[in-house]
Amino acid sequence: MTDLLYSDPDLVQFYDIENQGRTDFDYCIGLARNGGSVLDLGCGTGQLAAELADRHRVTGVDPASAMLDVARRRTGGDKVDWVEADARTVRLGRSFDLVVLTGHAFQVFLTGEDQSAVLHTIAAHLAPGGRFIFDTRNPAMEDWLEWTPQRSERMVAHPGLGTVKAWNDVEHDPATSVVTYSTFYEIPGGRQVLGAESKIAFPAKDDIAAMLDEAGLLVEQWLGDWQGEAYVDTSPEIIPIGRLR
Repeated sequence: MTDLLYSDPDLVQFYDIENQGRTDFDYCIGLARNGGSVLDLGCGTGQLAAELADRHRVTGVDPASAMLDVARRRTGGDKVDWVEADARTVRLGRSFDLVVLTGHAFQVFLTGEDQSAVLHTIAAHLAPGGRFIFDTRNPAMEDWLEWTPQRSERMVAHPGLGTVKAWNDVEHDPATSVVTYSTFYEIPGGRQVLGAESKIAFPAKDDIAAMLDEAGLLVEQWLGDWQGEAYVDTSPEIIPIGRLR
């Protein structure tokens, strides 16, 4: 599960710059409005957890110490209980009104066994009446086709390094639905090119539904995007919202 994109501080410094969308945050903040405690599994650099901590009791869990180092330093980070642990196995011994797993973190779990383990972790931490939400990309949309060097090349404005050229490369294994993609950052001034290889899975909705049921979780709603549209076969996202069965 070690991925330099999340564990190497030189690469982690680009995470917040490359992930500035707010729609998932806004939806989760709205969902948390009536709940007192939140568990953010795969919290990364803690953007959502720190924002939620203004009004809620928040615990953020992530296996990458470099990501948590950023999380602890951010505004509001002192209000969050940060835990370095694996979402497949962590057991905190307490329950929460809302459990979230955003940023497509569910996709880093490559096998059905690992995906099921994460769903059992969600179930183990839900309070009676509590709710869960997570997101995963819809494999039918084949997002990986856009992750070639030509299509993914972009210029990233880094506050300390200046304008950094970035790009991806990708391979898709149709037999396993696992995508292997590389991320590169060319540091200006003739310095090194930073790079990391990552793997993510693209589980189908029906498989996710079966695993949720086996974990004792009931889906109340399937969304197809973070604007709240209902899931259809051509939706960009698969986003289940539910509770304990």
